[in-house]
Amino acid sequence: MALHNHLGKEGEEAAVRFLEGKGYVIRHRNWRSGHKELDIVAVDGDTLVVAEVKTRRDTDYGTPETAVDNRKIRRIVSSTDAYLRCFEVDLPVRFDIVSVVGTEPPFHITHIEDAFLPPIW
Repeated sequence: MALHNHLGKEGEEAAVRFLEGKGYVIRHRNWRSGHKELDIVAVDGDTLVVAEVKTRRDTDYGTPETAVDNRKIRRIVSSTDAYLRCFEVDLPVRFDIVSVVGTEPPFHITHIEDAFLPPIW
């Protein structure tokens, strides 16, 4: 496995532990439907949380969350729509970003709740 893929997996694992520590119930990790993918799908109280995880070694080129651009947001929203239909979920949805920085645990984790809203199509 390439070094950046290994770091990404470690970052996602750290993000899951972080969210579980905040009381979130993880429903799915790396959920896929065709080309659609969601990093983490969790429940926080009565809200379905779709969390995009971005991991970087450092912030030399900006914080990880800056990689979540409009194109990525549209893909996440489209994937979430597929998820909601697949599992017939009837909960309010919130989109979060979990930013993970470092080369090994313990990572610096920033959790951005309500990071973005679905764009108007």
